[in-house]
Amino acid sequence: MSKHKNDIYGDIKGDRQKVDSSPAIPAATVLLLKQQNAGLEVLMLHKSSKIAFGGMWVFPGGKIDAGDYEDGIDDNSAARNAAARETTEEAGIVIPKENFVWFAHWTPPPSTAKRFATWFFVTSTKEDHDINIDGFEIQNHQWISPHAALDQHAAGDIDLAPPTWVSLYHLSKFHSVHQAISTLSDLTPRYYQTHVVQDKDGNRVALWDGDAGYSDWNADRSGLTHRLTMRKGGFEFEHSAIDYSGSSD
Repeated sequence: MSKHKNDIYGDIKGDRQKVDSSPAIPAATVLLLKQQNAGLEVLMLHKSSKIAFGGMWVFPGGKIDAGDYEDGIDDNSAARNAAARETTEEAGIVIPKENFVWFAHWTPPPSTAKRFATWFFVTSTKEDHDINIDGFEIQNHQWISPHAALDQHAAGDIDLAPPTWVSLYHLSKFHSVHQAISTLSDLTPRYYQTHVVQDKDGNRVALWDGDAGYSDWNADRSGLTHRLTMRKGGFEFEHSAIDYSGSSD
């Protein structure tokens, strides 16, 4: 069975039965957007190969710390605090957490070696921030259009984990920062409780709610799709069950 190098999920045998696996580590990340003449761009950071998601391009983020639960707040508010804190720690940018829009939550299957249950936020800035990275955990940064990031991944030039890839795909459907923020603000956060299976051709497939094969872990079931096929030669996203088109300004 071939496996794409950015397929972060482990041995999928027995995943369906591992309902009592250890809880995933709570984490948060933020897609920081900026408007450019050609459209929106998102801030991405290049992680050191020696830490979790090593060598991959990611959004600012990290695990939720005890200190993020100030004054007994709930998990969603703590995730918002963590996303803002990590943006400052990893990129040297202070963004008001009140401007963060929670739009997704991702949980990997039990087979994943180090599991993070991650809140995904989106926000924007009009300022030309100086990005300050530590040069150790974070090696580089770039403002990049979602389309360019996906094209670079397809060419094998950058590494993206599946949740990052799908988030960029979602962003690529928007023409402006305003459209992205306003549309995502109106949506109920989408939960991606990931099931990873193998199809009849030997490809590993991540399935999400809405896919015809999701409930019975069957990538070969016909019907509506909400899946990422992680072929060795590249990712293919199918989502007839979910509208990712956004809306026009």
